[in-house]
Amino acid sequence: MKLYGSYTSPFVRHCRIALMESGQDFEFIETDQASSALLSPTQRVPFLQHGDTFLTDSSAILFYIRQQAGQPYLGTPAELDLFCMVNTALDSTVNLFFLEKDGVDINSVAYTQRQAARIDSSLAQFEQLTLSDSAPYTDPELRLACYLDWGLFRNRINIDKCSNLKGFLSGIAKYAPFANTKPPQ
Repeated sequence: MKLYGSYTSPFVRHCRIALMESGQDFEFIETDQASSALLSPTQRVPFLQHGDTFLTDSSAILFYIRQQAGQPYLGTPAELDLFCMVNTALDSTVNLFFLEKDGVDINSVAYTQRQAARIDSSLAQFEQLTLSDSAPYTDPELRLACYLDWGLFRNRINIDKCSNLKGFLSGIAKYAPFANTKPPQ
């Protein structure tokens, strides 16, 4: 199994964690934007190659990894909803990050202001969740942790007033697959 991606991508990180948890052999191939544009029709990471299987979305990759290992994946509508909510916040945060990096004044555009409001309201909702304080973690919790850690790493979010999220992130930071996939500083 070959997983292509970057060490800093929260989507890739979640896939790496799932592969570590599954115990399956895999090769991680670091891939930049130029290479992913050539190798994947979505022109982004992660993507996975395993025999004749080629997957280009982290959600499908996670499903495949869990299925191959006989592990559960998004077993209830509530888990799927939380996973999708985290993805929405993550997509908005990533988009604002790249727009700002490209010189867009994200505070002067109505669309990007709505994206920022979506991030804030999502973080407020996440703060209200009852989250695991030790392994095993669900895939929505792993996705949330990858998002929060990436958002802090990139200085895109502030959770100083979110004691629940800070406690959750502090706890999961001790979980070996999460700790071992932390982006390089």
